[in-house]
Amino acid sequence: MIRVLIVEDDPMVAQLNKQFIEKIDGYDLVAITHNVPAAITTIEQTHVDLILLDVYMPEQNGLSLLTYIREHHLKIDAILITAASDVDQIQNAFRYGAMDYLIKPFEFERFKKSLLQYKEKLKFYNDNQSVSQSALDNELFNKKSTSSDSNGNLPKGLTKGTLQSIVNKVDHSGKMEFSTDEIAEIANISRVSVRKYLKFLADIDVLEETLTYGIGRPVYLYHFKQENLHFLNEYVQ
Repeated sequence: MIRVLIVEDDPMVAQLNKQFIEKIDGYDLVAITHNVPAAITTIEQTHVDLILLDVYMPEQNGLSLLTYIREHHLKIDAILITAASDVDQIQNAFRYGAMDYLIKPFEFERFKKSLLQYKEKLKFYNDNQSVSQSALDNELFNKKSTSSDSNGNLPKGLTKGTLQSIVNKVDHSGKMEFSTDEIAEIANISRVSVRKYLKFLADIDVLEETLTYGIGRPVYLYHFKQENLHFLNEYVQ
C-alpha cells in the first residue's frame, strides 16, 4: 500500500481529498495535518510515501515542506493540490520535486489519473534496476491530452451544435456567475451533459471555474470570459 499524508489547512478540502483517496485502490491515508510543522512531525514519526500538499497555508508555505524533504534526503514524493495557479509557484513546485500539480477546483477523474500514474511510476521504479531510453520514455514521459486536440476536434461525446447552443445560452443570460444547474435549466439539457460542456469550455479558457463549499455537495461556479470566446472558433466551424 502507498501511504499518504494530506497537508491541507481547509478541513473541508482535506475531507474531500480523503474521500477521493478512499475510492482508489492501493492507497492508505495515514494522517491529515493542517500546517507544515505538523506535517514535519508526522513524517519524522511515521512512514509516508506520498504527500498531497497545499501551497497557501498559515505559518509556512507548503513549498517549504518540499525543501525540508529534499534537504533531509527523505524518500517521499509530493503531489501539489492547491489554488496557487501563478507560473512561479508551479515552476518552483516542479523544481523542488513535485510529481504532479492539481489546480483547485479539479474533477475526481483528474485526481484519480494523478494517483494512478504515480502508482505506475512507483511500480516501474521498484520493478527495474536499470532501464533503456525507450522504456523510460514510454513509461514515464508518454503523456496524452484527454480533453481535446490541436486539430479542433471536440472530446468524445460532445457535439458542435450542443456546444454552440450552451455558449449562446451563457452569452445571452447576462449572468456574471452561474452554476451548472442554472444553465441546465435555461438550455433544457441534463445537468450531467451540461457539466461536460462547461468543463470543456473551462479547459479552453472560455469559462473560469471555481469550487465553492457549503452545506451539502461542493458547487462549481463559472464566470464567462467573453474576451476569450475566439478560442471556441476552431471547435464549432
